[in-house]
This record gives sequence, structure tokens and C-alpha cells, in this order.
Amino acid sequence: MLAKRLISFFKSSPKTQVSSPVKPVDEEQSKAWGRKAVSFVLITVTGGVALSALDDLAIYHGCSSKAIEKASKNKALIDSIGEPIVKGPWYNASLAVAHKRHSVSCTFPVSGPQGTGVLQLKAVRNGDDSWFSFLRSHDWDILIMDALLHVPGNEEKNQTMRITLADNFPPTSCTACTTDSRPPE
Repeated sequence: MLAKRLISFFKSSPKTQVSSPVKPVDEEQSKAWGRKAVSFVLITVTGGVALSALDDLAIYHGCSSKAIEKASKNKALIDSIGEPIVKGPWYNASLAVAHKRHSVSCTFPVSGPQGTGVLQLKAVRNGDDSWFSFLRSHDWDILIMDALLHVPGNEEKNQTMRITLADNFPPTSCTACTTDSRPPE
């Protein structure tokens, strides 16, 4: 049905027979072309917005799946909210994409049998950008991931805690500054 409408959209509109001069027919044709151009622009913009939304949804799915995989291996998180750790609905998540879709910041809800929480992460990806890069999944490297958890209990034992899920950071070393970087006098 959509194909029929698109085909009829590009066909020229029927011309009415007018016994007056040629000018009104030309105006009618120009108005018809104007309407077609506006319709084409609106369809194109709507398609672009829909494509961008699908790309964002694919990015969210890739990052959140990797985060859930990493979170399900963390003993402190499992001890706090239990197993299995389940990702919450996508419409409660937030996603910020930067650097030509190579960097992402994402927050989404999680839950377990003993409590609920929110996972916050920052991730990057390497790879090329092409027209159809949204069709294949990307391997995201999670740089920072924190869990903000609420574990309900009786009125005295309600707990809210923060767990940092950072097992891929190399130990940092501090070196003393030995050179003087001031210009000579």
C-alpha cells in the first residue's frame, strides 16, 4: 500500500480543462510540484529521524548488554541485589552519544530478587563509520561503570550503596616531579 502511494505521489496530477488562459494551469502545476516537494522533504526528514532513533537503540542495546554481562560477574553486586540481574525497560534509560558515535554515556535501571538499582557507564568503540554501520553490532569497551543500589529491608536496614565496577583499570603509579619547568631568568 505504501508503494502504491509513493508511485502515485510521483505521477503528475490530472490536469483539468479550463477555458480560460494558460496561466491558471501553470499555477496549478507549480502548486502541485510545491506540494510534492514539501511532502518529499517531510518524508525524508521523518526517515532520517527514524534511522537515528534505530541507531541509538542499537547503541543502547550493545552497551547495556555488555554492562549486564560485566555486572553479572561482580560478586559485590550479586551479594547486594541477588541473581539474576535483569535490565530494566529501555524507556527508563538515558543515552548520550558523542564524538561521531564513538563515545557513549548510558544510565539504565537494573533489578534483582533482593533489590533494585541503576547502572551508569561510559564506553568507547573503535571502528569505521559507514552508511550501514548501524546494522552490525559494535564491540564497546566500558571505561567506567558504577552501580547505585537500593536494597530494601525493615525500616532500620534500608540500604543505598554505590559499587564501582572497574576491573579493567591498570594500577596507576605516581612519580615525583624532578625537573623544573620554569623558563630561565
